[in-house]
Amino acid sequence: MTTGWRVASWLGLLAAAILILWLLSPVLLPFMLGVAIAYVLDPLVQRLEASGLARPVAAVSVILLFLIVVSVSIALLVPVLETQLAGLIQRLVEVVYDLANWARPMIQNLQLGFGDVKDIGAGDIAGRVLSWLGGAAAGLWSGGLALFHILSLVLITPIVAFYLLRDWPRIVAKVDGWLPRDHAETIREQLRLIDLRLAGFVRGQALVCLTLGIFYAIALTIAGLNYGLVVGLLTGLLIFIPFLGGALGFAISVTIALFQFDDWVRIAIVGAIFVVGQFSEAYIISPKLVGDRIGLHPVWLVLALLAGGALFGFVGVLIAVPVAATIGVLLRFALERYLASPLYRGSQARVADSRGGKGAA
Repeated sequence: MTTGWRVASWLGLLAAAILILWLLSPVLLPFMLGVAIAYVLDPLVQRLEASGLARPVAAVSVILLFLIVVSVSIALLVPVLETQLAGLIQRLVEVVYDLANWARPMIQNLQLGFGDVKDIGAGDIAGRVLSWLGGAAAGLWSGGLALFHILSLVLITPIVAFYLLRDWPRIVAKVDGWLPRDHAETIREQLRLIDLRLAGFVRGQALVCLTLGIFYAIALTIAGLNYGLVVGLLTGLLIFIPFLGGALGFAISVTIALFQFDDWVRIAIVGAIFVVGQFSEAYIISPKLVGDRIGLHPVWLVLALLAGGALFGFVGVLIAVPVAATIGVLLRFALERYLASPLYRGSQARVADSRGGKGAA
């Protein structure tokens, strides 16, 4: 098989995979989430297996521990989060009315030049905004949070994660047996680098998100910010997205503080919490938990997350980081090959190579 046919075959397989992913993305979420959970928990299973525990038993133990932790967290946090979310939504309605009242004089001034325009009051503006928000929420419910999807997440995700954790060594051995023998070592090296990037980012960044989420939730609650627990945990979750997560959490918190506090000192305290959090993330937490192993530029990562979400929804967000890491490793490999090739080094390098070959002969 010529090189052209090999390239065409690989491109055809890639196109088929993208098409299948696009067609099945509405039902792939529990499977992709199970893969992500298994990938994060695999080191713990490996440690238990190394201590003498059979891998199936280790996989069951880790999954049960994970489910217990998640269930207890939900049982403890949901009542508080439910109350704060209800208050936050109510406050959002009040903010919409306040903004509508603030904008009403400008609208009335515009109406002076357009006499046939119907008078629009603050209630009409707020009603339209809230109607749009309600429609968006209904779309989210029907598109991704329907009862069937919730049940599939609860039932299928742990099963997928368990089987992957149990059978991971056999899956790796099977895939390794399919590699072309002439290039197997090169492919293994690239897969090792991809795994290193993913482990550095996914597992490390998950710890960063958890640490900062707890910090922001506690600090904002102590500062007396309304809905501080919800905003803090949401900010910690969004830290997964470089730049945008911290900036969005800061904007939400300061906006709530501006409406809540009359004292600028307390508003400044809320802002200072995010300054401390971002400084700690950049210079203490991320270097310790993530380090410099990820090799993923933040701008490239943001682009991957946005593109994945736009193309495949939440499934695309889950696969964005692995795809970005894979593309990054392959591009570095291709660049190294290019820099070592006569195409880059030019005609003099080709002459030198030919002379070296004659001398060796």
